[in-house]
Amino acid sequence: MTTETPSKPNRFTGAFIQSVEGLGKGIIDVISSIGGVVSLGLDVFRWSVRRPFRLNNLFTQLDFVGVGSIFIVGLTGTFTGMVFALQTSTAFALFDAESLVGPTVALTLTRELASVFAALMVTMRAGSAMCTELGTMRVTEQVDALETMAVNPVQYLLVPRVLAGLFMVPALTMLFNTTGMTGAYVVAVFGLGISPGTFLSRTQQWMAPADVYEGLLKGAIFGLSVALICCYKGFNASGGAKGVGQATTEAMVSSALAIFILDFIVGMLMH
Repeated sequence: MTTETPSKPNRFTGAFIQSVEGLGKGIIDVISSIGGVVSLGLDVFRWSVRRPFRLNNLFTQLDFVGVGSIFIVGLTGTFTGMVFALQTSTAFALFDAESLVGPTVALTLTRELASVFAALMVTMRAGSAMCTELGTMRVTEQVDALETMAVNPVQYLLVPRVLAGLFMVPALTMLFNTTGMTGAYVVAVFGLGISPGTFLSRTQQWMAPADVYEGLLKGAIFGLSVALICCYKGFNASGGAKGVGQATTEAMVSSALAIFILDFIVGMLMH
């Protein structure tokens, strides 16, 4: 009596199975990371209201995240406003509506671009440094040394960084608004021939305080999210220098995606 041997899956079937496995693993990793970030956020909140309050650490991070990012955020805002004014004027010229350049740039900056770009600049400059520093401390067992000395690492290392992101990204958003509108004004008035009175009066006519508040709220949400993600990735890094580099890469990609996803969600809820 002969027995049939089971047929081996062909190359296409094997590739399909591997793709499904990879997709499932990716989804599980994303859900696990989201849960870890949320759990870390709760720990940060809990330890942020408990003594001792290490204000020196907080001021150091405020200086690093905020003051250290002034130049790059201001420069980015200036050229963003200039480019946006130039491009919108080209479109509005077709309808003889160049006077709308000012309010269009103002609304776009305050509602969307300022908070998003400021958060991205902070992510690339400060977020990467947070993740790398914390990851290095983790793999070199400096975090374990803090625990040995009865110092809670969440309170000592993470709380100042998260609070700095929460407070300074909205401030940098306002800086981006200011420099962006300045750049747009220079291009519109001196490059396109729009009168200063028209630019300013139209902008004032179309703008409302709620537009600025929306951008500041987004900035606070983005800053909190970026700081938590970067701290989470760095705090849980492993595998030596290679692991720290991988954690930093994951932190940058995850933070950028979180900014755009949260921008859509918050914008949809507010409109």
